[in-house]
Amino acid sequence: MLSGHIRYGHLRRVLQSVRGIRPLSTRALANPKEEYSEQPEYPPIQDLSYKAKKKREAEAWHERIKQLSSVEEKLFEINMPKYYGYKANMITDQKFPYNVLPFAQYATRTHLESELPEGVYKQLNEQAKSLLNELRGELEDVIGFEMSGYSHSELEDEKLSFEQREELQTTALLKGINRILINALAPQYSHLNEVEVDHEPRHEAFWFLGGTPPPPNLRKLKEGIDWQRPYANDPVDRKIQYLGKPYLAIRHKLPLEPITVEPLEALNVQTDGISIPEFRYDPNVLGYHTEHRHATTVPGFWPGDQHEFGLVSFQRRSHSIIRPAYCAVNDLQEALHAQGILSSYAWLLGQACYQGFSTFNELTYPLSAQTVITDGKNWSFYVYQMNTTLVHSDQVDINPRYNRCWGTKELQLFDHVDETGKIHGLNEDVLCHLISFYCNVPKAREGVELKPYLCKTETRIADILEEKRRVFMEDSYKRIASNRPRHRLVPEIYQWEKIYKVDHKTRPMEPKRRPFELGQDMYRRRMDEHALKYIPRAVRPGGPKSKPRFEATYYPNVRR
Repeated sequence: MLSGHIRYGHLRRVLQSVRGIRPLSTRALANPKEEYSEQPEYPPIQDLSYKAKKKREAEAWHERIKQLSSVEEKLFEINMPKYYGYKANMITDQKFPYNVLPFAQYATRTHLESELPEGVYKQLNEQAKSLLNELRGELEDVIGFEMSGYSHSELEDEKLSFEQREELQTTALLKGINRILINALAPQYSHLNEVEVDHEPRHEAFWFLGGTPPPPNLRKLKEGIDWQRPYANDPVDRKIQYLGKPYLAIRHKLPLEPITVEPLEALNVQTDGISIPEFRYDPNVLGYHTEHRHATTVPGFWPGDQHEFGLVSFQRRSHSIIRPAYCAVNDLQEALHAQGILSSYAWLLGQACYQGFSTFNELTYPLSAQTVITDGKNWSFYVYQMNTTLVHSDQVDINPRYNRCWGTKELQLFDHVDETGKIHGLNEDVLCHLISFYCNVPKAREGVELKPYLCKTETRIADILEEKRRVFMEDSYKRIASNRPRHRLVPEIYQWEKIYKVDHKTRPMEPKRRPFELGQDMYRRRMDEHALKYIPRAVRPGGPKSKPRFEATYYPNVRR
């Protein structure tokens, strides 16, 4: 008899062999030293409750996303569970309702601080004051020329609204200011020679927000099932989709330096005395409607662009024009703070996803961005540092990390501009803040691996050597990112069916052919659950009667 304790691996093989015992001749004799140990090794005891099993399934999915090779495959895998897309709350840069600031802070786990951070920005502001004397004349000329009320060719259209006219005028002003600052500062700040300027780029971000109560229909459904009744009031994840289109966005190959120097592991909401508002309500109460769409995360460019990190973005504030119409209280400053938080978080989340992170996979280093909100006359400046992306499920309560945002109050660039283009009451502080944003030099991160969760050889789909897999994934990802409607409409229950078949059941003799009559969940369908594309006989590689008869699919799979 052998001494010691039987190992767990040997016990598992014994149990597996019970299902189909192989002959002795086909089995290798076990080595006693490998099968037995001095100390007992037991399998982990798992919690078999419903919540624990669902949590393990979610963690396995999050780990699968982390192990995928390329950026596009990670973003595509987030869409895999929903063939018709997620039911997401749509947040845009054109709508910031009353009391939106607590929601913006809770949804992004952000601590808001007044004024720009001390230290590096104090030094940058001093440099900007010395540079302003050289740039003052050119900046005054472009401001006076664009804001004096002259007519662009586009402004001659009488059908344009006041909001559209303001955006056209602000766009022209920002283009002129950006051109002057880059040309004048580039000899002294060489990083401006390497920037990429995007005009009205596509800034989109998707993330899961936990801690919100379940919708009434889901609560009612669980209350009608005996074993689900105890979980009827459990919080659920809300899907947040941000859509934005700034005036300008400037990108660089290197990231901005973090504002705070402490390591991410040292951040803690409790010990740092940070207070983040709780907004545990359905975003619908603020007026953010829901829409079935695919999750899209696009920071203004496609994966593979060398200029992957943001320097400055100029956001619209057209919502301030119509704000008094639906807000009885003047809370424009809170709305601007909320816009600075949401736009900065969404832009940085897109950049983080292109580095291999996601709403489920945590950052290993902080990312920073600078945001300007303006209509040409009124300016607001924000600096944002992203330290965490985990706000889903219970992470919204137990995650010790938090993001930080520094913002100024609304500043007025000038009092007015007369018909001759002369500026009255120019505020130099606004120009100093703007120049300091351009003077902030991006630097390489020493000893930091920027893409720890991406494959070394397949960082993006274009790096895939296998042609069929590359073409398939490229087409599938771009179709998801475009959010084009499918060739078949999303299934729905028509009003007459709800009245006569669901609520009152007055048509018992009619054949049951619709999915809801057959007990099928119309929305519970994965991206890979579809009919395969048929290969006509005339074009089959092996001849008319050869196989396969259907084209192969190459959905994301762990390959490293």
